Amino acid sequence: MDQFRIDGKVALVTGASHGIGFGIAVALAKAGAKVAFNCRTAERRDAAVEAYREAGVDVAGYVGDVTNEAQMREMLADIAEKLGPVDILVNNAAVIKRVPMHEMDAEDFRRIIDTDLTAAFVMSKLVLPSMMERGGGKIINVCSMMSELGRETVSAYAASKGGLKMLTRNIASEYGKYNIQCNGIGPGYIATEQTAPLREPLPDGSRAPFDAFIISKTPAERWGSVEDLMGPVVFLASPASDFVNGHILYVDGGILAYLGHQPE
Repeated sequence: MDQFRIDGKVALVTGASHGIGFGIAVALAKAGAKVAFNCRTAERRDAAVEAYREAGVDVAGYVGDVTNEAQMREMLADIAEKLGPVDILVNNAAVIKRVPMHEMDAEDFRRIIDTDLTAAFVMSKLVLPSMMERGGGKIINVCSMMSELGRETVSAYAASKGGLKMLTRNIASEYGKYNIQCNGIGPGYIATEQTAPLREPLPDGSRAPFDAFIISKTPAERWGSVEDLMGPVVFLASPASDFVNGHILYVDGGILAYLGHQPE
């Protein structure tokens, strides 16, 4: 089981003030890593640091925009000085805007691509030289079922997550010879604060239409939890996955394997 320990490794999880990123950072810290995260505002950072303490882990918080290469270069230099160079990078930061494609502004499309895809390129680019010099590292990109499937109103998000899947494979292809593994983790529908409105019961106590739809499409017949992602991400961050490269590990309760119920 020592293969799953990452004691002393330095991990950076982007956009990890709450939700999936928060859970990933907690998992890495409990597996032994020294963890840093970033978010956009000092207020959110301070609240998140306190939440991490309540979860029983000590995590370093930073304010910074993952789309700003100069800011991220400075942040990584500070992390290297205080914690050490990054051994494990988790590109988690993302935004989404649900709107029919024909009604979406091109500027909104570009903003989502920039945050969800270009930022992963920027962050990976910045950590790769140090990983190459030290002879190894782990990059984990938080992909999505939208890396594989299309769905109405999420054209920009799906385009970015599909691109992130291919960026993952390309990093693995280009830098595997340096003992750098780049994999993705693809959450299914996860019960978080952000998805709570989608799971709110109707006044008669029955499931909301979208909630019922997800349950019907998931062989596990439930939403995932942040805890469901913890083991998989520790695996991808640890020596246990040293010969796993360019893979997307979908943690989706079986949605991608399932055609759906046969109509009655």
